[in-house]
Amino acid sequence: MASHIVLTSHPRGSGGKQVSAVNWGAASAAARGPLVAGLAEPARRNVIGTHSGSYAVYRALAVAAGNLQRDHRPDLTNTVPAAHIGPHPQWGEPGRIVSLDPWGHRVAQEFAAEIAAGMDIRPTIAVTTAHINMPELRDAIEAGRLVPDGDILEASGDVRVTKAAIDPVWYLPGVAERFGIAEHALRRALFEQTGGMFPELVTRPDLKVFLPPIGGMTLYFFGDVSLLGRPETRVACRVHDECNGSDVFGSDICTCRPYLAHGIEVCVEMAQQGGVGVVIYNRKEGRALGEVTKFLVYNARKRQRGGDRAETYFERTECVAGVQDMRFQELMPDVFHWLGITRIDRWASMSNMKHGALTAAGIQVVEQVAIPDALIPADARVEMDAKVAAGYFTPVAPPSVTELALAKGRGLHA
Repeated sequence: MASHIVLTSHPRGSGGKQVSAVNWGAASAAARGPLVAGLAEPARRNVIGTHSGSYAVYRALAVAAGNLQRDHRPDLTNTVPAAHIGPHPQWGEPGRIVSLDPWGHRVAQEFAAEIAAGMDIRPTIAVTTAHINMPELRDAIEAGRLVPDGDILEASGDVRVTKAAIDPVWYLPGVAERFGIAEHALRRALFEQTGGMFPELVTRPDLKVFLPPIGGMTLYFFGDVSLLGRPETRVACRVHDECNGSDVFGSDICTCRPYLAHGIEVCVEMAQQGGVGVVIYNRKEGRALGEVTKFLVYNARKRQRGGDRAETYFERTECVAGVQDMRFQELMPDVFHWLGITRIDRWASMSNMKHGALTAAGIQVVEQVAIPDALIPADARVEMDAKVAAGYFTPVAPPSVTELALAKGRGLHA
């Protein structure tokens, strides 16, 4: 263990080992340069933060407990992506991608010489293959909506998928521009609102890349991933923000798991037709407000005078959290640029905020697919009515003012 603490808030002597600045948005990995977040040699670092997002705290605990060597480096043998993704033209277009590293899955290939020379460069994206199986898919087969083909979909309900895990990598000037704010204002807010966790945000303006301590995203691909980026490839997609209660445990206060399952069904259909389906699962629990806040809001909704009703749905969230939603979909289109997608033929989402972010980023949405009414749980009717009234896409007439005032949700102890 080191005998003294090394502060990273100011540049230090490097002894000739200083890593050059990151040329974000360059057309090649070599021109962009590696992202170095290793802690063993502070002089070589050219980013703020550390790898693994929020899991970095668990790594720290493992080091403190003596279960992990502080200087451990991953052996990247046989970890190269299991499917080919990119490069696509968008990777080198300024401002297209600011919240993830498009070269993050190709680190072991693109920077093999630097890694061999001892530089600590780590992937921020991993791509592998798997089978998935959900009861809803077996239900869809039994109902005749899906037909097993023995390739993408088996009679057992097994679906062959490629999947990618992506850690966030923020290019601070680009993130600031995306939100229309000054970079120094963004840096200061990040520094202050994390309790001063990363002093380099305000002391090192030369470091432009930040690895934030937040969750990333997981992508599930249905069909041939290499077809993405071709104009003739038809694409189906579900952009889904995490909801542990519904997605994992089947809580019926929202439509999250039913819509996720429906989106997967749409993606399987597209893959069977020769296109590609993509499910994008973002770690943004409770509209990025967190699960504690979400459950507090549930209590407030169920206990309020007049019952749980759509007309006060967003108000109850704002009373607790101070804001209705913190998902900020402005960064969401980046993953589509990473995949080379410029058109979504079938988009399983009703969100006007996501739709607006996609179209603002130049991505065409041909058809929006609403969740079938039969899949909406009774207790989730409050949520759906409130969102449709607020501007969500709907193929039918939105609820009236009278309808919004009705208490449709269960009581707290019902």
